[in-house]
Amino acid sequence: MRLYKCQNCGQVLHFENTLCVKCQATLGYLPEANVLSALDPAEQQGDFTAKAQPGTYRFCDNVVNGACNWLVPAEGPQRFCLACRHNRTIPDLSDPVNGERWQKIEVAKRRAFYSFIRLGLPLANREEDPQGLAFDFLADAPEVGTQVMTGHDEGLITLALIEADDAERVKRRSAMGEPYRTLLGHFRHESGHYFWDRLVRDGGRLEDCRAVFGDDSQDYEAALQHHYDQGPPADWQEHFVSAYATAHPWEDFAETWAHYLHIVDTLEMARSLGMEIAPRADQTGDLSTEVAFDPYRSTDIEALMDAWVPLTVAVNSLNRSMGIPDLYPFVLSPAVVAKLGFIQSLTHGGVPRA
Repeated sequence: MRLYKCQNCGQVLHFENTLCVKCQATLGYLPEANVLSALDPAEQQGDFTAKAQPGTYRFCDNVVNGACNWLVPAEGPQRFCLACRHNRTIPDLSDPVNGERWQKIEVAKRRAFYSFIRLGLPLANREEDPQGLAFDFLADAPEVGTQVMTGHDEGLITLALIEADDAERVKRRSAMGEPYRTLLGHFRHESGHYFWDRLVRDGGRLEDCRAVFGDDSQDYEAALQHHYDQGPPADWQEHFVSAYATAHPWEDFAETWAHYLHIVDTLEMARSLGMEIAPRADQTGDLSTEVAFDPYRSTDIEALMDAWVPLTVAVNSLNRSMGIPDLYPFVLSPAVVAKLGFIQSLTHGGVPRA
């Protein structure tokens, strides 16, 4: 993620901004150009011209629900933006609680799509491919005893609406012994299953992936049950990025995929902010870094780690000073770094096809 700048007045803008606080310009995001643009009304009501690039645009139809600030070409047939075209089911918006939760979910989803687009990942929707990427955002139905489970099934990602309730999400995080559980984390993890299908299974890279993550052909349900019954092995941190990653090679891949996205996106923001870490007490330079490269374009996992570790030490220390949990409470062993390197190579086309 990065910062943006208003083309009218130079004010610093953030990804979700819809209005420049300095000049009051209406703002919209152009995903293909990766720019947040100031807009001027066009001749046709509801259309706009963008300061950032030529063309006439209109907002995604979900703008009326306060759930999107992305743009589509005004002359085109699409009513929904590149991200919202993947929504298969949204909650009943006549319930204001549903509406508030869905808005939070959409913020996380757009941030996830930012990364997908930056990495040039395949993003077919259900109109283009029966097994394309799609989302169901569903509310529990306690009157009939239905509890929605977040998960992935052949391109369809289901996200429980209750996950947008901060208190409920923290309760689930504690109950499941997770050090990290966020809406954006759900999108990144579940998308890992989808992109495993597209890039590994369908991309001719299955054997190479198995050499890194293990044999995914083992019984998935039995593996999960064993994980919940027995817990992770005692030495799991030497080989896995999280305890849940030990459950099955598919979960290991999805967890590692999610962490790769965490890392590149956070490092990009650090770069955009011009952050430099240089502790006075650090005589060896081990905790010093400057993010002077584009993490999304990098194909060197060691360069990412050399920047990431000092940054996490810094932000974790700041969090502790405020009495709140570490921002990144994970240990990246050499084995995990190697797995992250596989993900990096996969997203950049560096893993050869079998």
